Amino acid sequence: MAFLRDDAEGEMPRRHYGLPARDDPDYDRVCARALLEAARVDETQLAERATGYYWGEPCLRPHVEVIRLEAEAANDERLEQLARRFQRT
Repeated sequence: MAFLRDDAEGEMPRRHYGLPARDDPDYDRVCARALLEAARVDETQLAERATGYYWGEPCLRPHVEVIRLEAEAANDERLEQLARRFQRT
């Protein structure tokens, strides 16, 4: 007989996103970055669960635009690509 943990969910890796309290004024900005960085390592679903926001969330788009501009200035093509994809969703 096999025993399964109810919360195992395929043993997906757990990442600490360093999110502030939800009532913190920077919460949305930090969530936008967390979603983009998670997408970089193919962990979008984990970030969505941690932040409470889904990929493409309209209220995060202004923050994603700032991140896109920073990525462009830093020649971080992958982050810039992810930010553009987020904004198209």
